[in-house]
Parts: sequence; structure tokens; C-alpha cells
Amino acid sequence: MAENENTQWTFLTNHSHVLLCLYEQPDMRLREVAIRVGITERSVQRIIHELADYGALTILREGRRNHYIIDGSLHLRHPVEAHRTLDDILKLVNDSGNAEGATAETNLR
Repeated sequence: MAENENTQWTFLTNHSHVLLCLYEQPDMRLREVAIRVGITERSVQRIIHELADYGALTILREGRRNHYIIDGSLHLRHPVEAHRTLDDILKLVNDSGNAEGATAETNLR
């Protein structure tokens, strides 16, 4: 079977993409997250509130901006990966040498 170059699916969900953006830059604006993930700002807002309701994110208001703290100790929700934590996946996927990525661990609780 030939690979379809028009396929739009990815292995990670938009929820994980949003978390990865905030892990790398905890004060990233929703507009920037939306552009980077490729979804609307409204979708980013919904995802952030779902993650906060689950306990994965804490939203701190700093002046006119938000700062996001990720609880890396939470286990993933699906039974197949429930033995792993958010911290495990964020560190695995991020693994970047850039300055922001290198300091991203300080964004974890």
C-alpha cells in the first residue's frame, strides 16, 4: 500500500500538542499555541480548560498574561499508557537543546 501524502493524522493529540507548547514556554499566548498546533484559539481555550479541570494544568494570572504550570506526576488516562506520566511523555517528545526547552522542567510541579 502506497503512503498517502495527504494524510492529516498524527500520533499525538491536540491536547498533547498544547501541553508540549506550554511545557516549552509556560507563558505562551493562546494565539501562538493555536498557530503552532494548527487549531483555533477557541479550541486551545477549550483544551486548556479541560486540562485544568483534569488537574494537569494550573493557570496563574500574571498581570495581563497567564502562566501555566503542568502537573507532570499525573498518569496518562488511557489504560494502554496509564503506567506513564505526563512528565514521561513531555520529556520524551521535547528532548530539545534549545534554551526554552532546556528550562522547561521548571514548569513541572
